[in-house]
Amino acid sequence: MTTAILERLSTLSVSGQQLRRLPKILEDGLPKMPCTVPESDVPQLFREPYIRSGYRPTGHEWRYYFLSLFQKHNEVVNVWTHLLAALAVLLRFWAFAEADALPVAWASPHALPLLLYVLSSITYLTCSLLAHLLQSKSELSHYTFYFADYVGVCVYQYGSALAHFFYSADQAWYERFWLFFLPAAAFCGWLSCAGCCYAKYRYRRPYPVMRKICQVVPAGLAFVLDISPVAHRVALCHLAGCQEQAAWYHTLQIVFFLVSAYFFSCPVPEKYFPGSCDIVGHGHQIFHAFLSICTLSQLEAILLDFQGRQEIFLQRHSPLSIYTACLSFFFLTACSGATAAFLRHKVKARLTKKDS
Repeated sequence: MTTAILERLSTLSVSGQQLRRLPKILEDGLPKMPCTVPESDVPQLFREPYIRSGYRPTGHEWRYYFLSLFQKHNEVVNVWTHLLAALAVLLRFWAFAEADALPVAWASPHALPLLLYVLSSITYLTCSLLAHLLQSKSELSHYTFYFADYVGVCVYQYGSALAHFFYSADQAWYERFWLFFLPAAAFCGWLSCAGCCYAKYRYRRPYPVMRKICQVVPAGLAFVLDISPVAHRVALCHLAGCQEQAAWYHTLQIVFFLVSAYFFSCPVPEKYFPGSCDIVGHGHQIFHAFLSICTLSQLEAILLDFQGRQEIFLQRHSPLSIYTACLSFFFLTACSGATAAFLRHKVKARLTKKDS
């Protein structure tokens, strides 16, 4: 008996040693990666306020920036937060879609806004993680991927508006705002994309306050409009002693978004600890984390509304109105993409002139 126990402990010891060696084995198996550099070794465009180190050098092959997913640098947490969130959205939706009651629903217009909402969530998370992963290659890459990120945000804003309008709005709000809500949401989504792209194109580091205004004000207007069906319903629900599970998830969605907006707008805590939050803990990472949780809360609420409010949906919306609204999603995507492409062209011309 004692011999068996000792043999077992010996096996566990060997396994523990192998696990401790695993990071070294993985590091040796990957190509040698260039070391990160301090802010003084990268162009002004790539520097972030109060972030002193952990920058990836510019000018390397694309392979390096893709493999930097597994490197310690000041963008890696931004990448992983949205990568994990995108996987979580996909897995949750996959589980929901495989439920016994759903196969018939996917053949009806009822499911189209939900599908577009999930597509928009995956789009913005993917565009964001690619922007943070690949933007360091060159100045043109920096602008290109961040413009794509802003298009992704616009798409997500309108996808959220569709889901809130079709699945989550209560009757009093719907009767008052149904006619102009989606056109206004589409315009605010495009304005948010255009404002962010223009601010990125127009202003250079150190950024003036006007740049943040161009970004935050249109995005704030889009959020206030897009969340209005949910906010109205949540307020009435809580005034009546809310017992509705979906309303609580919508409440969490609003709270998490407001917290994330604060960290997006304010460079804290790195402002108070310059150089101490370079790799982990700076404000944009916290913004990413709370925005990811916001999206997952929103998804859960919309799935509950999709299941529990089908009769309300069918009473309000004809198939033609659903198809028209869903087509507008792709029209807005095309308009936002064209805006980003136009400003990218202007950036490229400016960079070419600078290099000549």
